[in-house]
Amino acid sequence: MLPGTSPPPLRLDRALDALTDAFRGMTARADEVQCDCHWGGAEELALLKTPGVPLGPDLLRRAWDAPDWGDHGAVLRRILPQFARALVRGEVKPASGMYEVGRSFARGHWRRWPAQQSAAVREFLHAWWAHSLLDPVPAVPVHDLLALCAEAAGTAAPWLAVWESVRGEVSDRHLAEAAAAWEYGLLGDQLPWDSWDDEDESGLRGELSAWLVRHVPERLRAREGCETLLHRVRLIGLAGPDRWEDPHWPGHRY
Repeated sequence: MLPGTSPPPLRLDRALDALTDAFRGMTARADEVQCDCHWGGAEELALLKTPGVPLGPDLLRRAWDAPDWGDHGAVLRRILPQFARALVRGEVKPASGMYEVGRSFARGHWRRWPAQQSAAVREFLHAWWAHSLLDPVPAVPVHDLLALCAEAAGTAAPWLAVWESVRGEVSDRHLAEAAAAWEYGLLGDQLPWDSWDDEDESGLRGELSAWLVRHVPERLRAREGCETLLHRVRLIGLAGPDRWEDPHWPGHRY
């Protein structure tokens, strides 16, 4: 725990309460529309224009997931108090991965919202991240949550900086699991949570690769069963023939 911060569970509870306070009474725009045949009916759309009414799980999913709202930010503000608690409980399970939730936050341009609102979202993400790093069995695996936070913020740097400062068996085990989940994509020069994002305009892949190469060996060298993983992380730091002609190249095909 960093100096001057609340214990993670208490901090997360406070962050969720602050979201409720910041977004109480929010609604989608009165003129917001959606496709009846592909999204849902007029009665469901009307619920998004009514403040404070709890949404069913399927409507909540369609609300955050739809890519074509006229004002995605307004829809996101409407659902955030309920959505955030569902996320923390592990009830949100996107088809492709949690990075989809992060991109929904990014589509809402939350960092441009009024100061109280953007600060509430920022603190929620940071509190959830800090809590998960110390949780032996987080509802959302840490590597999936990192993808969400990085996509929401457009950078992995602040989340990796916190991970760097949180040491211990639980945090290091999460690191081993993350490196194992990401090495295939990174060895193919792909963003590991979305192989279709070839452009990687935000530079997330580069941030992630450089951080793993710097910090994984130190933290995982003494862990049992990590020898193969350590070689693969080392290979992430190489390029071209130095990588795929190395005797420890795993033979991945892309």
